[in-house]
This record gives sequence, structure tokens and C-alpha cells, in this order.
Amino acid sequence: MKNTYTKLLALSVFSATAFIACDSPAKKVEHATENLSEAKAELSQAQKDSVLDYETFKNESELRIAKNEEFIMAYKERMKKTKKELKEADQKMVDELEQKNINMRKKIEEFRTDGKDKWVDFKIEFNHDMDELGSAIKDLTVKNTH
Repeated sequence: MKNTYTKLLALSVFSATAFIACDSPAKKVEHATENLSEAKAELSQAQKDSVLDYETFKNESELRIAKNEEFIMAYKERMKKTKKELKEADQKMVDELEQKNINMRKKIEEFRTDGKDKWVDFKIEFNHDMDELGSAIKDLTVKNTH
């Protein structure tokens, strides 16, 4: 008799658990709709954050490019006062640095994001190139102040 009660109790617990765990189709649709709404909201926020990140990065980069342009222009003015042989030697280097700065401006303006990974790679590469350009410009001005 105990065995029968145990089996009946186990069957009742199992049945109740299965019944509770099963949602009706309407509830499943409701849960799916809620999940979809949450996913859409998260995607929308991620897109807004991405656009904001890009705009912030672009503005900061344009400031760095403008600062490089100022250094180059100031250096060109100083070159006008130097000896001809020094001027000729530096002119080529100044022209190359100016062209690199122009290319960096084009690169940031023409970038179109195709995903987060590409954006992260672009930022790393762009920052590296900007750092090298900034160092080259500073080296040029330091070299000729002695």
C-alpha cells in the first residue's frame, strides 16, 4: 500500500511540475514578444552608442589633424627664414608629412562602419598612424631648433 501511495504521490508531483512548466501558446507568444521588444531596444541603444562613439572619435581626430596642420604651417613659415640648402632638404619631408595629414583626414571622413570589429580595428590603426605622424612632426620641429 505504501508503494502505491508513493507512486501516486510521485506521479502527482511530476504531473503538477510538468503542467506548471508548460506555458500556454499565448504565454509563449507574450514572452517572445517581450524578448523581441527588449532585443530591439538594446539594439537601438547599441546603435546610438556606436554613432556617438564614432562622432566623438571623429571630432577628436579632426582636432589632432588641425593641430598637425598648424605645426606644418608654422614650420613652413620658419623655413622661409632658413638657408636655402636647409630649406631644400626639409621641404620634401614637410611635403610628405603634409600629404600624410591630408590622407588621415580623408581616411576618417570616408570611414563607414561595417561592424564593431572593423570599427575597433580602424580606431587602433588610425590612432597608431596619427601617433606616428605626430611624432614625425615633432621630430621635424625639434631637429631644426638646435
